[in-house]
Amino acid sequence: MSGFLRPEVVALLVRWREVIGACAVVVLGLWIAASPGPIVQGFGYVLAVVAALALIPAVRRARFASDGQGPGVVQVIEGRILYMGPLTGGAVSLGDLTALAVRRDPDGTAAWLLTEPGQVLMVPVDAAGADVLFDAFTTLPGLGAQRLLAARQGSRSGEQVLWRRASPLALTR
Repeated sequence: MSGFLRPEVVALLVRWREVIGACAVVVLGLWIAASPGPIVQGFGYVLAVVAALALIPAVRRARFASDGQGPGVVQVIEGRILYMGPLTGGAVSLGDLTALAVRRDPDGTAAWLLTEPGQVLMVPVDAAGADVLFDAFTTLPGLGAQRLLAARQGSRSGEQVLWRRASPLALTR
């Protein structure tokens, strides 16, 4: 496929593959709904509606995704965010986070600042695998997906706090 399409087009298709797949399932559901018979039609409509509902998070994830060309690698494993960078790295637990911010430098580079008691982990927004952070961040209570997308796509330099834990963490769980 590399000889048939330009690399930019391949990257675009990969980024939006989930949306393209959901749209294809919507079309398939509507095509099935055009068939005779109430049971088959009902199945087609249900399939189209479920796929249309899947479009909402798919579009959000595609808008949040980056090219993955930044320094380091990000993984989310069982509620723990791991960042392995060329110079620094670390891990924070989503349950222990006290604040989430985005810092954008005047040159356009941006990083997520993940704060937990005793440490701040800085993760470049374009690190490899950073797109998995969208699902992780949307589990934080009170942090909406639209606010997260606006911060990711913003251009204002400086630090912007997106989320702060309302109550302090207990010493025991």
